[in-house]
Amino acid sequence: MKNKYIDLIEQTFEFPTDEFAVEDGELNFHDVPLMDIIKQYGTPLKITYLPKISQQINKAKRLFNVAMAKVDYRGSYNYSYCTKSSHFSFVLEEALKNDIHLETSSAYDIPLLNSLYDDGLIDKNTFIICNGFKRPQYVENIVSLVNDGFQNTIPILDNKEEIDLFNDAGLTKKCKIGMRIAAEEEPKFDFYTSRLGIRYNEVLELYKQKIKPNKKYEMKMLHFFINTGIKDTAYYWNELNRCVNLYCELKKICPELDSLNIGGGFPIRTSLASEFDYEYMAEEIVAQIKNICNLNEVEEPHLFTEFGSFTVGESGAVLYSIVNQKQQNDREFWYMIDSSFITTLPDTWGIHQRYIMMAVNNWDKEYQRVFLGGLTCDSEDYYSGEAHTNAIFLPKLNGEPQYIGFFHTGAYQESLGGFGGIQHCLIPAPKHIIIDRDKVSGEYYTRLFAKEQSYRSMMRILGY
Repeated sequence: MKNKYIDLIEQTFEFPTDEFAVEDGELNFHDVPLMDIIKQYGTPLKITYLPKISQQINKAKRLFNVAMAKVDYRGSYNYSYCTKSSHFSFVLEEALKNDIHLETSSAYDIPLLNSLYDDGLIDKNTFIICNGFKRPQYVENIVSLVNDGFQNTIPILDNKEEIDLFNDAGLTKKCKIGMRIAAEEEPKFDFYTSRLGIRYNEVLELYKQKIKPNKKYEMKMLHFFINTGIKDTAYYWNELNRCVNLYCELKKICPELDSLNIGGGFPIRTSLASEFDYEYMAEEIVAQIKNICNLNEVEEPHLFTEFGSFTVGESGAVLYSIVNQKQQNDREFWYMIDSSFITTLPDTWGIHQRYIMMAVNNWDKEYQRVFLGGLTCDSEDYYSGEAHTNAIFLPKLNGEPQYIGFFHTGAYQESLGGFGGIQHCLIPAPKHIIIDRDKVSGEYYTRLFAKEQSYRSMMRILGY
């Protein structure tokens, strides 16, 4: 009778995969034995597997370049990383090995860029796409980049008034400008149009009235962003079609316009059952843009994508120990982890995000349905089900330690959880390690990025 945990996974999913495999009842992640990592560092533990970042970047580059070659697309493809997904130095250092560009979202991204420049990781030809609602400090910092010779800095206007802020900010060099379109939201949203960007029927007028007459500016980019990301839905294709047609209208009166930013990234896998045809989507996006431009007799634009979660999400993992089992009624078994979901995976609490979750050891043991609970006294500190089954199954506890892993957690969790700050119920932030591979031998190695948060650091923040 096949009632072991490994039988459940192999019968439910295509397993093993290119990143997960099991040896001697224990899980490997990218050929890294996770039990060896746990024995060295303990739990709870955050992991970043750096090679995955470069793999994702090169995957997207390959997809779009092949798609362009198939239809003889005359523009170029430019990969941009959204720094808000993870600002950590090790993420940016890995990503920037791959000839990419950057997207910012606040005033305090600009000092980060200056540091990257000082370290030789970017140069003054790197495209810096400045999104977000711009207050005076953000504008001042952007202008300082432009005046300092970062010639491909492109502030993306989020509203009509922002151009006036730039007029008054002391530009001494010509500034490239972009505009973000206020896209329609998906039908399930509470509102019809994004709060971000400029309405379709105001884009041309804003260009004619405030950008074209001003010799300080060069209109270079139209920015199209879909909040839910790139998906094969009628909604997505309709919004893309509207955007490209507007690009063509603007191009006819603005010859220097040459770039289209299709923000809103590729999805990442949140379940072993997740399927997404990346190749088809890249080819369809490129083909549709070229076709619309041809119909309008307009040269196709250079394409920019802004991939944040896609870049860094699948590089991350969080490992926990099961410290106790509780049976609260005849049917509900609770496995208690040695941390808090609100501290370490706030998206599971805030937006009910699901991740790939599997046992790390005891794959040869029988399984049962369970719920996962965090350490805090908060009733919302739990994880109740995976997207593909609406239930969690894990090996039965039999006196041996049980470890579990959440995977593809590399985007947003540290910043949303307040890395280095005060955590809910003062549950400390866990250790964070980085896993990389030697360029010659290919062997993996680890290094400690951050120790577990100490009570002293929290006391200092709280004024004690």
